[in-house]
Amino acid sequence: GIRVNYSTYESNEAMYTKLRSGSVNYDVIIPSDYMISRLIDEGMLMKLDFDQIPNYANIDEQYRNMIYDPNNEYSVPYTWGTTGIIYNPNMVQQPITKWADLFDEEKVGTHSVLMFDNSRDCIAIALMALGYDINTTDASQITEAVDLLVKQKQDGIVQAYVMDQIFDKLEGGEAAMGVYYAGDFLSMKENNPDLAFAIPKEGANFFVDAMCVPKGARNKTEAEEWINFMCSYDASMANLDYIWYASPNPQVMKDYVAELDEETAAVLNPSKEELSRCQMFVNLPKETLELYDELWVLLKS
Repeated sequence: GIRVNYSTYESNEAMYTKLRSGSVNYDVIIPSDYMISRLIDEGMLMKLDFDQIPNYANIDEQYRNMIYDPNNEYSVPYTWGTTGIIYNPNMVQQPITKWADLFDEEKVGTHSVLMFDNSRDCIAIALMALGYDINTTDASQITEAVDLLVKQKQDGIVQAYVMDQIFDKLEGGEAAMGVYYAGDFLSMKENNPDLAFAIPKEGANFFVDAMCVPKGARNKTEAEEWINFMCSYDASMANLDYIWYASPNPQVMKDYVAELDEETAAVLNPSKEELSRCQMFVNLPKETLELYDELWVLLKS
């Protein structure tokens, strides 16, 4: 009997800006790990009443007590996955296996690459290509990474910085490759079977998106009812089938993956070896975030 008004945002940073402005009011938000940390640190989330969320019992232990919410007070895992390179083998000369390939004009050509249009994901790609930690606070390493992105742009390799615009561009063959999330690759592949996905040799970002209740929510009881509903087996299964993002419910994953072909299963549920090369973002210190903002403006302009 509850009507749900649903809206989306292009990036965690866009969501943060909208919430911080105070111009909107939501009962449930679904940010990613590092942004949840930031929202907790800045007092922007409410503690959840887990007595009202009994289906939390369906969440796999490995997705509890995570670094972004170590005491399990503010969030309930919703989905997880990795970033990677999505490419069309018919439009490139050789397999794309490394982040460094995206900066090699001889290998990928010009106007061929779609890059993330958000600072955290985009700069992380350059950091990994250079062999640096995606959570580094070393200003010289971050600056070197942005310099690499500037060169990539100046060399004409980048076609565009995109978020969900990547769907139309890759499905329609407008670009040879792009960087995005594994779940979205599986959605794209339904419309363009030629597309392939790779977790690069340097590793990738492993992320968890989780459901939270922001400070000032008007309907906390109903918000917790919604979160509980989304943790149920049936809702989790239907959601996975629709959005292709991996579920933190182990029974849902087991049952769903069992019905998939080997290639699709490998993207949705990467091997332990692949996941061992992946790293989760953490919330960065204020001065580092300010450097990101400054360098991002420089890159985009």
